[in-house]
Amino acid sequence: MILTKILFIILIIVCLCFYVLYVWDFALILLIVIAALPIIMFITTFIAKKLITVEFAVKDKNVAKNKDFPVQLVVTNRSIFPIGKAEAHIEYYNVFSDQISAFDLYLPIQSRNSQRVTFQLSSKFCGIIKIRSAYLNIYDPLRLFRFRTAKNICTEVAVTPECHEIGGIVHYTDRANEESDIFSEYKAGDDPSEVFDLREYNQGDKLNRIHWKLSSKKDDFIVKDYSLPIDVPCSLFLDLKCYEDSELTLPVFDTLIETAISLSQFLLENERGHSVIFFNSSQNRFVEHTITAPSDLTVLINEIINSLRDDLFCQSPDVYFSENNSLSYASFSMISSATDLKMLDHIDENIEADFKNAILVVNSAQSLVEKLSGYQSLSVIPVAVGKISASIKDIDI
Repeated sequence: MILTKILFIILIIVCLCFYVLYVWDFALILLIVIAALPIIMFITTFIAKKLITVEFAVKDKNVAKNKDFPVQLVVTNRSIFPIGKAEAHIEYYNVFSDQISAFDLYLPIQSRNSQRVTFQLSSKFCGIIKIRSAYLNIYDPLRLFRFRTAKNICTEVAVTPECHEIGGIVHYTDRANEESDIFSEYKAGDDPSEVFDLREYNQGDKLNRIHWKLSSKKDDFIVKDYSLPIDVPCSLFLDLKCYEDSELTLPVFDTLIETAISLSQFLLENERGHSVIFFNSSQNRFVEHTITAPSDLTVLINEIINSLRDDLFCQSPDVYFSENNSLSYASFSMISSATDLKMLDHIDENIEADFKNAILVVNSAQSLVEKLSGYQSLSVIPVAVGKISASIKDIDI
């Protein structure tokens, strides 16, 4: 572009010399035209800049890992002046990482029209992919001037985590709560507001539990088993606090979230209701979700991913434990990337649960086992980055 300006200046000087040497009207007209061209180019391109808008169009805001997804850059020119060359600088990054990738798009922009340029992106890790137009450079037809517009136009795409196969034993030690409106699917109780099962009469069954209307149709006594009200029987605590600030931050967070989602899916497959607790940074508080159906898990995944901020701010689990000092569960599992001995001691000594697990995402699983063995009631399960299925094979939950 500098070379073009130099050549045009030389051309104006040549025209000026031509006008001095020759008194023809043509020489004057040529000088005026050549001298006016840069002014016209500047004005028309400046007007076009003011009337150009840029936005991103994404068909699906939730995409799968390792799958290409299309993104469209939409450039709308409301002016009557076309732009022969425009250059868009596109940047994108995962909020789990500070590594920014970038590329350039080149396109013409027609007058009174919208141009759409489609490009493909993908992500190896779950999280929020932020896509932004750092700037859009537009050039006049003679390439004398460049104007910059559309700075920091952004959109976001949520890359959902994958579920991994987990092995272990699911226990059904529900704890009764007479005021709960959640009922056990596996044990009968004494709450007449909900019928657990219908069965044939056995000697010793109470007469007031006989279903007389159904018994008359069956020519046999049919007995109603009432339901057992329970609290949410087991809980998963997902610690989203960033303890790793290196090139491993992204894979550690990816493994952390997928471990929690895979455990939740494992419990659902075994028809085990549970709750998931995590810090929602967009709401600046800890939230708890009850998971009893696949639709609940889908909502949970979307909220976890969309709650994350660029700075990865998250309150420490100590804050939650200090505000809730009388926790009692049938099963409690902490999923974290921290080897915080104080936190593990608190879970081992102060949280009441029949089964307690600390599932820790680490680089070296063997060193962690040797360091954190010997807890009285807490089972420490190391999960190597990216190896969830191989790491969680014998969990009691």
